[in-house]
Amino acid sequence: MNLDQYLDSLRQNPAFLSCVTHWEVLPAQPARLMDMPAGLSEPIVRALHKRGIYQLYTHQRRAVDAALSGRSITVVTPTASGKTYCYNLPVLETILRDRNARALYLFPTKALAADQNAEINAFIADMGEEVKAFTYDGDTPVNARNAVRLAGHIVLTNPDMLHSGILPHHTKWVKLFENLRYVVIDEIHAYRGVFGSNLANVIRRLRRICAFYGAHPQFVCCSATIANPGELAARLTGLPTDLIDESGAPMGERHFIFYNPPVVNEQLGIRAGAVAHARRIASSLLKNDIYSITFARSRLNVEVLTTYLKRLVRDQLGRDDAVRGYRGGYLPTLRREIERGLRDGTVKAVVSTNALELGIDIGQLEACVLCGYPGSVASTWQQAGRAGRRKSTSATFFVASSAPQDQYIVNHPEYFFQQSPEHALINPDNLYILLNHLKCAAYELPFAQDERFGENEGTQDMLQYLEEEHILHLAGGKYHWMAEEFPASDVSLRTALDENFLIIDITNPDHHEVIGEMDRYTVPMLLHDRAIYLHNATQYQVEKLDFPAKRAYIKHVDVDYYTDADLSVSLRVLDEFKRRGCCAFGEVLVSSLVTMFKKMKFDTHENLGYGEVNLPELEMHTTACWLELNDELFAGLESEDAHGAMAGVAHALSMLAPLYLMCATWDINVRYHVKDPFTDRPTLYLYDTVTGGVGLADKAFDMMPVLLSRARETIAACPCEKGCPSCVGTPSENGKRDAVTLIGRILDEQFAR
Repeated sequence: MNLDQYLDSLRQNPAFLSCVTHWEVLPAQPARLMDMPAGLSEPIVRALHKRGIYQLYTHQRRAVDAALSGRSITVVTPTASGKTYCYNLPVLETILRDRNARALYLFPTKALAADQNAEINAFIADMGEEVKAFTYDGDTPVNARNAVRLAGHIVLTNPDMLHSGILPHHTKWVKLFENLRYVVIDEIHAYRGVFGSNLANVIRRLRRICAFYGAHPQFVCCSATIANPGELAARLTGLPTDLIDESGAPMGERHFIFYNPPVVNEQLGIRAGAVAHARRIASSLLKNDIYSITFARSRLNVEVLTTYLKRLVRDQLGRDDAVRGYRGGYLPTLRREIERGLRDGTVKAVVSTNALELGIDIGQLEACVLCGYPGSVASTWQQAGRAGRRKSTSATFFVASSAPQDQYIVNHPEYFFQQSPEHALINPDNLYILLNHLKCAAYELPFAQDERFGENEGTQDMLQYLEEEHILHLAGGKYHWMAEEFPASDVSLRTALDENFLIIDITNPDHHEVIGEMDRYTVPMLLHDRAIYLHNATQYQVEKLDFPAKRAYIKHVDVDYYTDADLSVSLRVLDEFKRRGCCAFGEVLVSSLVTMFKKMKFDTHENLGYGEVNLPELEMHTTACWLELNDELFAGLESEDAHGAMAGVAHALSMLAPLYLMCATWDINVRYHVKDPFTDRPTLYLYDTVTGGVGLADKAFDMMPVLLSRARETIAACPCEKGCPSCVGTPSENGKRDAVTLIGRILDEQFAR
């Protein structure tokens, strides 16, 4: 059965349609074309003709014209719209005109860099010209690295390698930096939060080194659809860019199906689980031989869904590689193997976290299943775009959970299809991040006394601080590096702290094997002693978690349950930076502790029992905004000790705020204290979940009236009578009514002026 036939069958299925809240059909779009730029070199034209390309899409032509005229650009078009030509054509044209010209391509992952390297080298081969393009990352052989430095016209790498392997050793890259004409930053929407804040500082260091060698490169940035691509590109690069955001690429017919699992308890408003219904849809696609990708929001759900789907394809010899899981924590060799299987068609279904959201070529996928809302409209479109990349019909099934955010989207499809309110936020001047990169920059080149790092006005204060700490030495009007250590090795771009744990399989006593890694803050939840750790649908039990050594030792087991831990979080205010009425913004200390875990049975998801967890408490300094509520706001409310009303407000805010902050739900957290030790009042906190904060709480402080208004609308519009998991979380007698009343009073009394 092909996809069109499958969709027709769903339209005739009353049980399926009873759960569909909206079925949007986006019509196919024809290509909009323009002639090739006049004067484009004959070898490039010849290579394009070999690919059957005689005209360019409108956005490609505009990008090429702008880049060749010397302007930096930002290209924002959908997945599979040919953004690669927007930078490859002007770069190759420039190199053909000047053989000394160089270009640096940055991709967020090594896999994407390798994918694009194969693409550009195939194009160069069709040109028949001596242009050298190489990847330079941790997998590049040592004996090949010198050739890349000297002969590479185009160097493809990732931000991590630029940060630790290229910039600190710029004296070995003189040929590149003296002649650098273009810096390409692909998938800039991926550079949000900590990662984006770090990259902005890496680019500051790059431009500083280029200026030292007399080069001032143009930037070409590419992005999926977000609300502020020009602003994000400017913050990343430190330069204004021309925005090109009208796509001329053709697009096949796309079906977007909003699916809300049925209510299983009408009194409480509880719906059937999203995982179970995503499993049904993905299984149905697999049985009908429709190639698909399923996105889940957590590592645990990826492994649970992969386990279910593998059962459908497992043969008598136990082979089940037609279904694969894909997520962070898998080793690179396993990820490359899965990517090859997707391209050659041996993998029919893949279950992934957002790790496959970026533009790696993953072959002919026809359908996409979203198990829960990905956290932003941009991510949703990016994930949906992983299916139908060959301009054919595609289908995306959004399976909503009971979370307020999911229920808001599934019941307000017009919100999703209208212009996105989301912004990609970074904070390059986060003190923790900035200071680390200032040290890296000082190691690379001495700082003049009056020199700024980027546009940061506090550069001199930080340089003086580093001198006092005997890290820098002031001599001859310049700050020189004097510490012994290599600063870049201690700075991770992906997290504010570099503290990944290794996961070691000790099933075979004669051969211990590292099979994955995990960040420090996730470890207590998934790798505590006696946890069942799922890896590529295989079950392991954690025999020992060595926290000081950052190692978890696991053994293969065969059990019919998995584990899920409970996290206890507390926080206290350290400093207040600004205030508006009852709303404040400042610095907080967040303490988290995992105290117990539960065993959940496969298929039925029933609770089989509990166990204790004994791990150290983790502390994190971050930023938060908070609402201090006076007793008058609660007058006449019937919820005992204000608990019910505050719980409802906190629950709705925690799911709706990410819609307007453009972040995943786990990038922020919302907590409330009925009587807070710091404010001595009922207080509700929204805080960044990364060390130092990346601006999300600050943005929430500015948007608090909007966030509260949307929360009130969502709670009031919920069809339940007294509150449910889709509006106020835990149902209570008057929780829903009191939450609506409380928000109204806050808005009227504190934000009306």
